[in-house]
Amino acid sequence: MKNLGDMLKMAKNMQSKLQDLEAELAALEATGESGGGMVSVVLNGNYEARNVTIEPSLIAESNAEFLGDLVAAAINDAAHRMESLREEKRAEMLRSAGLPAGVQLPF
Repeated sequence: MKNLGDMLKMAKNMQSKLQDLEAELAALEATGESGGGMVSVVLNGNYEARNVTIEPSLIAESNAEFLGDLVAAAINDAAHRMESLREEKRAEMLRSAGLPAGVQLPF
């Protein structure tokens, strides 16, 4: 039964690491840009927009449809960057836990 005890201890340790990772992922921030940096969006690790910055000259010169396209592009850019950051953190956690690459965990 020693193996079962070790396995339970390892599972509890992994659960704790997963909870820590989820908190770390939620605290991440990624900035996406469009229009050569004229529009930027900051997303947190839960993909929630935290900040949108629009170059004032763009507002005066643009129509609403064009501005909307730039904001959407910046959000998409930030989301892609966030996904890359999250993947890096997941891979780092798997390596530190001694698990093989590509293991699917529930997060």
